[in-house]
Amino acid sequence: MFISDHPLIKHKLTILRDRNTGTKEFKELIEEVAMLLCYEATRNLQLKEIEVETPLEGTKGFTLYGRDLAVVSILRAGEGMVGGILNLIPTAKVGHIGLYRDPKTLKPVEYYCKLPNDISEREVVVVDPMLATGGSAIEAISHIKARGAKQVKFVCIIAAPEGVAALERMHPDVEIYTASLDSSLNSHGYITPGLGDAGDRIFGTK
Repeated sequence: MFISDHPLIKHKLTILRDRNTGTKEFKELIEEVAMLLCYEATRNLQLKEIEVETPLEGTKGFTLYGRDLAVVSILRAGEGMVGGILNLIPTAKVGHIGLYRDPKTLKPVEYYCKLPNDISEREVVVVDPMLATGGSAIEAISHIKARGAKQVKFVCIIAAPEGVAALERMHPDVEIYTASLDSSLNSHGYITPGLGDAGDRIFGTK
């Protein structure tokens, strides 16, 4: 698991945690932190050397080579992270998986799934701001693997130890990237200290 120690991410995460941060700023910061985490998650993308002409002379450069990227958002909160990643990699295809957590069982329930047709040929980054119990992430990744995807990473803003342990147990091949590993889950399955309900804060709902 990769836990960022970058000063910019720590600064932005502190503002995200603040209960007084408004919807507009919260949404913008989620995109910014997602972009910074994606920068780390894509360090292993393959490159091919090419020739390029600058205004002065020819030189060698590099272009992305190999598997293209797909970003799969776990609805609805994951949508808040997609824009930041597309700012870095605008050619990435986007998929969506709709899962909600049953408030009594805390188990994920699927209501929607739409993935790129060539998902099996792409490196996949699954995004959701919160890795709490791990149920939604595990279910989403299972669906993606069932469609043939072989290279999957999970990017979240904050994670709970319980969710990390569950995801690593069920999908040990999936690398996790997060801005913070928080202390625990409370009795309602929310990450503490956390930042509240990410979906509600992104979209201004309660």
